[in-house]
Amino acid sequence: MSSATRYDSAAPKRATNVSLNESLLAEARELQINVSRAAERGVAQAILEKRAELWLVENKAALDSSNEYVEKHGLPLARYRQF
Repeated sequence: MSSATRYDSAAPKRATNVSLNESLLAEARELQINVSRAAERGVAQAILEKRAELWLVENKAALDSSNEYVEKHGLPLARYRQF
């Protein structure tokens, strides 16, 4: 699990119903994959991806403004770069 995930892995578990593709579930069982753990990891990853997507949307104006500034004026500290 990535250290960037923001959930308490020690929090109590809650039973839920999840519908999965039959062949996927059969292969997971055959390979002795803990489906609950794999599902939890998948949900945690989906949350990280969605949060990143939302962050980009929420900060689009600031990112665009910064990019426009750099296009117009160049990098603010470019004269100090040694490469």
